[in-house]
Amino acid sequence: MKKNFSKIFFAFLGITQFSCAQQTETNSKAMNEKVKFESEQINPNTVLDTATFGMGCFWCSEAIFLQLNGVQSVTSGYSGGQVLNPSYKEVCSGLTGHAEVVQVAYNPSIVSYDELLHAFWLAHDPTTLNRQGADAGTQYRSVVFYHNDYQKSLAEKYKKELDASGAFASPIVTEISAFETFYKAEDYHQDYYNQNGSAPYCQIVIAPKVEKFRKVFEGKLKQ
Repeated sequence: MKKNFSKIFFAFLGITQFSCAQQTETNSKAMNEKVKFESEQINPNTVLDTATFGMGCFWCSEAIFLQLNGVQSVTSGYSGGQVLNPSYKEVCSGLTGHAEVVQVAYNPSIVSYDELLHAFWLAHDPTTLNRQGADAGTQYRSVVFYHNDYQKSLAEKYKKELDASGAFASPIVTEISAFETFYKAEDYHQDYYNQNGSAPYCQIVIAPKVEKFRKVFEGKLKQ
């Protein structure tokens, strides 16, 4: 199994740097007061588009983006490194250069890339370098892998505005890099929350985060 023991241990003790639910609530208040994420930006693509984000554990990331109306699918995997076809064990070593990421297939006529970026920065702490809560290492870094100049310009725009606004107490360390290759993670990582909702990690960490996210994005969720 994935890094369950250490995560559950820290979650039970309550000593992770941020609980997922608290982080979502904190980010939501700060971001919504400081920066307006548009929903009608002109997108050069009129058909299904792809976005790739790294924001810590891909189980959490996948569960978040699957909530949004207009998102057709979310696939957990690895990007940004130099090792071909890496395994989860190799990525966990921190030596592959890859980050845990989700690849989001979405309909830009229903959900904009701006809104996906809003969800991205809302649902994790972009100010902790190579760390999310108890998960430490470059594989857990905050990163936007852009697929075109349009995505690059928006990611850089919002990162700059969020930093300038003081929405976060510390500087944003999110990496913004060109997408190169995506390697799909092992099958047991896919749709993890929906398939394992009763597991301790899902109940302790993912469920509260999803609940908070749904409150913030009410009206933009799948029925």
